[in-house]
Amino acid sequence: MPLDIITIPCRSDNYAYLVKGPDGVFVIDAPEAAPIIAAAEARGWTPDVLMITHHHPDHVEGTQALRDRFGLKVMGPKAEEAKLPPLDTALSEGMNGGTGEGYTIPMDVPGHTLGHIAFYLPDAGPDGGVIFTADSLMAWGCGRVFEGTMAMQHATLQKLAALPPETLIYSGHEYTLSNMKFALSIEPDNPDLLARAEKVQAQRARDEPTVPVTLAEELATNPFLRCHVPAVAKAVGLQNASPEEVFAAVRTRKDNA
Repeated sequence: MPLDIITIPCRSDNYAYLVKGPDGVFVIDAPEAAPIIAAAEARGWTPDVLMITHHHPDHVEGTQALRDRFGLKVMGPKAEEAKLPPLDTALSEGMNGGTGEGYTIPMDVPGHTLGHIAFYLPDAGPDGGVIFTADSLMAWGCGRVFEGTMAMQHATLQKLAALPPETLIYSGHEYTLSNMKFALSIEPDNPDLLARAEKVQAQRARDEPTVPVTLAEELATNPFLRCHVPAVAKAVGLQNASPEEVFAAVRTRKDNA
């Protein structure tokens, strides 16, 4: 059976995730504690583990309160251990764990931060896997390159793009409408993008989250995953450039928008 995944809005535009599977209940990221505690207690669930993707405050500020309330263990990227709340387990790529639908693969996805990790559960979705990408790959976008390099972030996105297309992407923020406007500025005639824009605007009008989204949808509409497409290269005036160079130009344009 697929995992039971609850999307929890936090702060002004963050998401945390509460997940129930064969090994118990875990939380992905802790932007703030109160909404996560409320969601867990409303269901009678007691989280055993908090899994942190990266060190930015809007992903960790609820950590101690969750630890105090539930006595849960905290896991996070070993590469950022010095910047994180105290960890019970410092994770690196290859430290896979869990059973059945809860089998989890930590993936190194640097760029936004140097030690950012994503959590890939290849058997967890109704039609395939799910991945919690936080600020590496977002719905219609990707995180700003704060600590890594453009080449590093581009390589991360290529790594994620190679996952099965039915993979469900659970990202860390509700930035989809602003990302949509930017994507339309890059590929205004992309029919898949136009159809998705209509769907997303209806979702937000109903105050619904726009995540998860399938990787297939992202591959068809997310400009940061489409830097090999001539129309995207043309939009930034780099028709003869490499996809990595196009990515850097697209990311810079978004940063300056």
